[in-house]
Amino acid sequence: MSPEQSAAEKELAKRTRRSLLAMGGGILAAAVGAGWLASGNYNEGDIPPNFRRVFGANEKLVRSSLYSNNKLAPTFPASAIGKLKVNGEEGLEYELEPEEWRLEVKPYGSSGVTSKLVMADVKSLPRHEEIIEFKCVEGWSTVTKFAGARFSDFTAKFCPGSEKAANVGMRTPDEVYYVSVDMPSALHPQTLLAWEMNDQPLTHGHGAPLRLVTPVKYGIKNIKRIGLIEYTDTRPADYWAERGYDWYSGL
Repeated sequence: MSPEQSAAEKELAKRTRRSLLAMGGGILAAAVGAGWLASGNYNEGDIPPNFRRVFGANEKLVRSSLYSNNKLAPTFPASAIGKLKVNGEEGLEYELEPEEWRLEVKPYGSSGVTSKLVMADVKSLPRHEEIIEFKCVEGWSTVTKFAGARFSDFTAKFCPGSEKAANVGMRTPDEVYYVSVDMPSALHPQTLLAWEMNDQPLTHGHGAPLRLVTPVKYGIKNIKRIGLIEYTDTRPADYWAERGYDWYSGL
């Protein structure tokens, strides 16, 4: 073996040892990190509190430095519209006749439901249309056109003063599905109470007669068939947050 070959093999051996040590250190760090995330006491169906703290830190960063009602989600031409698939049937187990539907409202500071609205009440608000990208937490997205009333207009007319609340909670009429959204996101100018999708009335599978559309959140926040809206400083229950997903779910 020549001196050059011997030197090359020694250098290769050194690099191999360094690589193995680095890989071992990385595995150890990952194991320690995973153990830390999984540590602590937490309720069944929830996620470990340290993991939840990471979600909370991300939320604070977004809300303090990145989020703004002046920052709009991208919009698209009509030619980009696709077919939004039905994804999730929680709260839609039974058919609901339009004339049977009522929207219960609990304004900020109230002790209970103060009004029950019908679709004519909601449709009395200024109509707004937008073509946005509906994004699912599963990793897919579809450009979709929605029409309805801005949530901010709904709040101003039917619950004046409720914009002072920290959060808004929503439930389906059967209370099977429920979400809660931070108030800044609810009042975002692109957040709608929608009754039309792609120029057609909402179908049963897409949340007829009224659903939430908020392109600043993942689809798990875009609750279908809203039956209750409540404004509160406490954080209302959230179906997917209880099952380990990020409560904020911002984009």
